[in-house]
Amino acid sequence: MNEALNEARKAFALDEIPVGAVLISGDECLARAHDMRESTGDPTAHAEILVLRDGARLVGDWRLCECDLYVTLEPCPMCAGALILARIRRLIYGAPNTKSGAVETHCNLLAIEGFNHKVEVISGVLSEPCADILKKFFAVKR
Repeated sequence: MNEALNEARKAFALDEIPVGAVLISGDECLARAHDMRESTGDPTAHAEILVLRDGARLVGDWRLCECDLYVTLEPCPMCAGALILARIRRLIYGAPNTKSGAVETHCNLLAIEGFNHKVEVISGVLSEPCADILKKFFAVKR
């Protein structure tokens, strides 16, 4: 999660929402990313989506069954859906997403029966520093 926090710090420095993600396979970091919506003008440029794209490109397959995703903020509905579609093994996230969290806060897309893949979820890892960077960012914006 510390590596994901480093990505969030990079986003903060670029005036992007400070969310970072890291994709791990075994002991290897396959990809890392941070939110890039402002600089790209792409509404889908969330850290999770960017890291899944890079990871799939590196693996050479859209199925990331042996991969774990560390992200500083609870995924939104788009990103939670992408985790299912990418067949991510495990999601580890830091802070709850009070605005659009779709793993535990507002709903749990990952627990819906009928999807062909289940993602294991571990929440609250380094939640305070993950939440603090977001609070600092938005305090500066206000």
